[in-house]
Amino acid sequence: MGTIRTEDGRGRLGSVLSSVAVAVGCVLFLGGFAWGAVVYRPYTVPTDSMAPTVDIGDRVLAQRIDGDEVRRGDIVVFRDAGWGDLPMVKRVVAVGGDEVTCCGDGGKLTVNGVSIEEPYLSAGGPASPANFTAEVPRGQLFLLGDERMGSLDSRTHLEDPGQGSVARTAVEARLDAVAWPLGGGVLERPQSFAQLPGGVSHPGPVRLIVGSILVGAALILAGAAWGPVARAFSGRRKVPTDAR
Repeated sequence: MGTIRTEDGRGRLGSVLSSVAVAVGCVLFLGGFAWGAVVYRPYTVPTDSMAPTVDIGDRVLAQRIDGDEVRRGDIVVFRDAGWGDLPMVKRVVAVGGDEVTCCGDGGKLTVNGVSIEEPYLSAGGPASPANFTAEVPRGQLFLLGDERMGSLDSRTHLEDPGQGSVARTAVEARLDAVAWPLGGGVLERPQSFAQLPGGVSHPGPVRLIVGSILVGAALILAGAAWGPVARAFSGRRKVPTDAR
């Protein structure tokens, strides 16, 4: 006696679903990488001036944006001739028309008379080791590092035209996430700036992009594994017939 191995209806349906899963998975996986390449630029943080939020050597993802989209609290990548004409990473604490002062109540930064909580600073430290006041011209940004004791930022350029501010047009991108080391995750917007006019910016699509890549990879693996698994667990049935 011999056997003929035939696929039943469930086996054929499984094969179709497997192919669909792999196809959809490829679209999500490759589409996620393509989307990320269009929206984001990778940077390596060159100094520790933004510690502890991001450390020297961290690989970050920065969303390509126009300077007009920048809001207070954003961490931006910018390039300015007066600062060395190299890509630099700092936090925006004030925008055009603001008066920024330090240090006010409890050693805090004050913007337009509003005291700003800055949970991203090292615990116990003041908002600045030295007092300062600056009026930010229209179309400009006032930038500070999170490591206030050693950061070379707008405070260093207070005697320059614009009182240390840089033009919005100098901004190349806005940090959204730490890609390496793993576990850095998405950088949240500081809500202490939300009480000021204009509020804070919305996070970019990094979570959607990562989700697309992960779901796509899972579908590809599941679809590719369906055939061997189905065959191992009675994906086909045996039909007896005469053997002559």
